[in-house]
Amino acid sequence: MHRLFVALRPPPAIRTLLLDAMGGLPGARWQDDEQLHCTVRFVGEVDRRQAEDVAAALATVAAPTPRVRIDGVGTFERRGRLDTLWARVLPGEPLAALHRKVDQALARAGVAADPRRYLPHVTLARFSRSAADPVATDRWIADHAALASPDFTMPHLTLYESVLAHDGARYEAVARWPLN
Repeated sequence: MHRLFVALRPPPAIRTLLLDAMGGLPGARWQDDEQLHCTVRFVGEVDRRQAEDVAAALATVAAPTPRVRIDGVGTFERRGRLDTLWARVLPGEPLAALHRKVDQALARAGVAADPRRYLPHVTLARFSRSAADPVATDRWIADHAALASPDFTMPHLTLYESVLAHDGARYEAVARWPLN
């Protein structure tokens, strides 16, 4: 089985900005440079045949290159506990439009729709079940609330495979297509 997702990769200067903001939060498992991306759509586990169908469908996606910026930080919770620390990507509408096009392409490849609301972001850190300190996290968020970047583009749509290991996930680019 292949665990796939579709994403956009920020340019090196933006990744450096994000990496420089990381640190100083006990219990956070910080992403490294290779893990920094803006997910367009999580696909999930598929067999080899469906992975090939997904890649073929994604190759047909035509969309403009989004011009975006980093604007602030936030968190996601899972089952009532802090799970993820992220940087917001704005404006959201160009990325939401791309998300819808990718969703349509994935539907043609037999992938079920994602019921979650799409929120463009770059994951900065993850927390294990007991590692998050809410007070320290609130302080980190307050200290980094003004995290911002100049406008940038992410000109390629990339299909990644997420390979899970005991020390976290490793992301491998499977295919990449230019946006218009």
